[in-house]
Amino acid sequence: MGRFVFKLPDVGEGTAEAELVAWHVKVGDTVAEDQILADIMTDKATVELTSPVAGKVLAAHGEVGQQLAVGSPLVEFEVEGAGNAAAADPSTA
Repeated sequence: MGRFVFKLPDVGEGTAEAELVAWHVKVGDTVAEDQILADIMTDKATVELTSPVAGKVLAAHGEVGQQLAVGSPLVEFEVEGAGNAAAADPSTA
């Protein structure tokens, strides 16, 4: 099993952050690829973010109403195979 970190994508030209409007999953849920994870709102639109992978939700970052930076971790999954992140992600910040 591997770990996959889904980061908040750039959903609009020059958008640096977006507001988390709603979660559609919670920690422990098993999700399918393309299942809706969360709704985010930019100054131009509200967007449904879908899962790029199938797996089990290990962490959901952010609270409803919170502004999140583009590129910041949004959802962490346990997936089949290697994933895209180390099992123990040491903080280098």
